Amino acid sequence: MASPNGGDDFESSLLSLEKLDRASPDLWPEQLPGVAEFAASCKNPITNSPPKWMAALETEDIEMLKELGSLTTANMMEKVKGLQNLAYQLGLEESREMTRGKFLNVLERPKK
Repeated sequence: MASPNGGDDFESSLLSLEKLDRASPDLWPEQLPGVAEFAASCKNPITNSPPKWMAALETEDIEMLKELGSLTTANMMEKVKGLQNLAYQLGLEESREMTRGKFLNVLERPKK
C-alpha cells in the first residue's frame, strides 16, 4: 500500500534483515548472576534422600512435624496457648523450688 508521500519506502527502510544467534552469551548475557546455575540444578532429577537438616531428626520428631503441619490456624493457636501456659507453670514451679532451695541452704557454697 503506497502512500502519496512515499511512506512505503520509509517502512521498508526500517526493516532489518539481520539474523541474531540467540545462543550466544555475548549477545544475550545473563541478567541475574547465578540464575543459570540454579536453573540447571532444578533440572536434575529429584533424589529421595532427605535434606541435611532432617538427618538428625528421629521418627518421633518427624511425626510431630507432620502433626503440626496438619493443624488448622485455630488449632495451632490453641497449641501455642497451651505451650505458653506450660512455660508459665514451669516458671512458677522453678521459682518455688529456688525459694525452697534458698531456705534449705542447698545453693550455699561450702565454707573453706
